[in-house]
Amino acid sequence: MKAAIVTIGDEILIGQIVDTNSGFIAKALDKIGVEVYEMLSISDSQEHILDTFSKLQNTVDIVIITGGLGPTKDDVTKKTFCDYFEDELVIDESVLAHVTELIEGYFKRKITQINKDQALVPSKVTVLHNRYGTAPGLWMKKEKTVFVSLPGVPFEMKYLVENEIIPKLVNEYDRPYILHKTILTYGQGESLVAERIEKWEDSLPSFLKLAYLPSFGKLRLRLTARGTDKKMLEEAIADYVDSLDSIIHDIIVGFEEEDTIEVVLGKILSKQNVTLSTAESCTGGKIAEMIASVPGASSYFRGSVVAYATEVKIHVLGVSESLIQEHTVVSAEVAKAMALNVKALLKTDYAIATTGNAGPSKGEASANVGTVYIALATPNEVVVEMFDFGQPREKVIDRAAVKGLEMLLKEISKKEL
Repeated sequence: MKAAIVTIGDEILIGQIVDTNSGFIAKALDKIGVEVYEMLSISDSQEHILDTFSKLQNTVDIVIITGGLGPTKDDVTKKTFCDYFEDELVIDESVLAHVTELIEGYFKRKITQINKDQALVPSKVTVLHNRYGTAPGLWMKKEKTVFVSLPGVPFEMKYLVENEIIPKLVNEYDRPYILHKTILTYGQGESLVAERIEKWEDSLPSFLKLAYLPSFGKLRLRLTARGTDKKMLEEAIADYVDSLDSIIHDIIVGFEEEDTIEVVLGKILSKQNVTLSTAESCTGGKIAEMIASVPGASSYFRGSVVAYATEVKIHVLGVSESLIQEHTVVSAEVAKAMALNVKALLKTDYAIATTGNAGPSKGEASANVGTVYIALATPNEVVVEMFDFGQPREKVIDRAAVKGLEMLLKEISKKEL
């Protein structure tokens, strides 16, 4: 079963907002074996919408559209549906009752005609109840293709996808199984990993596909199986993951589809009942942001000192001024002192510290742009490494943050073996 996802809105095309709806819908469809064939973002033009519908007609089994269902004149999706399906708008009493209750019961104001017009739907449509908003979802079929229209508001869209669309697709359509297993690796680049696993990759059967998903400092390997025999697919993925693990065990840090390095770290830190703090200069709080993004991080993350200026390193972290004068602010010695001092200041078991030159200019230090020292303080020692992350500035910051987490992960993973 193939699907297309269409987002409608000039605000997306001019970069005013970022389309997150398509990614959510794609993941939801993938989990039930529906293959996303195409994603499109188009303008609010009725002509453009009609042209898109026509091109997708009978090319895919289902088209899911988000946006353009609001009460204002620039929202044209419902009218376009009527044109495309040769239909007319009528009042849906159940939608009107819901809108009235929402406006007058929840928002405590008198319902207006614009609000009532939200209950206008094409007469042939199957209405999808939107519990959290006034715009209902619309489900209509023409020839071999189902067209589904959803509000663009993310939390309303998510509710309709999870509670209306996915159950309806599961009940009404036969779908193949699409299974994924993602292997998380850190420390080696895409080309090097590809060389190491070349023979393994060449041995994959036709129903298994491997995708390389690289980003700063990390590489995800996604193994996808498609077919009708779920048990066979699960066994095949398990066997091939085991054989892959035997080849690159040294760089594998996890296997969960959604787990990033900060999630993996959080699980291990929680399991070991240990705590973490950070002292960041060139990364400007990036490491702390990544760690704190994980729900439940407060159980192991105590906090961070963003010592961007030299004065903060001296007066808040307690780094010796003479140490800085002797070795410069971008040095192994200063990184070590930052890690030890924040570890003592916040009373944690582990601490990560960064100091470096992210650019574009050298600033107070003589170190080349891209030079970063990362220190990891453990209960027993302090390890400091120097890296040259090159340019541009964003790359230096992202790679340094990931590398700091990688150093900690390697250290605490030793206790898991």
